[in-house]
Amino acid sequence: MNKKKAPHITVAIDSIVFGFDGSELKLLLIQRAIDPERHKWSLMGGYVEEDESVDDASARILHRLTGLQGVYLEQLHTYGAVDRDTNERTISVAYFALIDIADYKQQLSHDYHAEWFPIKKVPKLIFDHDEMVEAAKKRLQYKAALHPVVFELLPEKFTLPQIQAMYDAIYEVNFDKRNFSRKLLSTGLLIKLDEKDKLGSKKGAYYYTLNKDKYKENLYKIFSLIITPEHLQFF
Repeated sequence: MNKKKAPHITVAIDSIVFGFDGSELKLLLIQRAIDPERHKWSLMGGYVEEDESVDDASARILHRLTGLQGVYLEQLHTYGAVDRDTNERTISVAYFALIDIADYKQQLSHDYHAEWFPIKKVPKLIFDHDEMVEAAKKRLQYKAALHPVVFELLPEKFTLPQIQAMYDAIYEVNFDKRNFSRKLLSTGLLIKLDEKDKLGSKKGAYYYTLNKDKYKENLYKIFSLIITPEHLQFF
């Protein structure tokens, strides 16, 4: 009895890299270097090698483009439609990453023509990458409601206006400034510093840092004070 030959299927990684510049949520894109769809905008990605896991491949590909290691990476979904890649049968494992643009913008590789796009001005992407971005945006909104992982988008010290701008951008709404600050401070999640950021006004805004011991406690209770059910209605 002849054994059926296993089909040849390529496994790829596509990474949705979110960054925050202090006012806008942005997405890191590259221009595709190979046919088909050469020079069109794409998520950063590459192929899984024979001797590595998909997690290792994702970290390697992100490092190749950004020079970064130890970045927050989370597996999002596997995309396996038969005709999703017009070149060959390819299954893609999508990841999303969170980085602080201010810290790492000088480390981007110029070999891939990488560029940051405001999340509301992302151009048409190749294949099913638009679908991946939408799924990642929803996952980010979900994570922001339950876990302080979104603080990965911020520098080590930040102001309340910066935090609100980040949440406004993630949820595409304008939270009430006074209520947002009051609720956030009531969580005990932040440590107020003596230093002020005076770039925005003469009065300035105090810097805060994340209380890492506090955020390990009862995370849902903390963030449910800020994110109400209507912000999660699409889950």
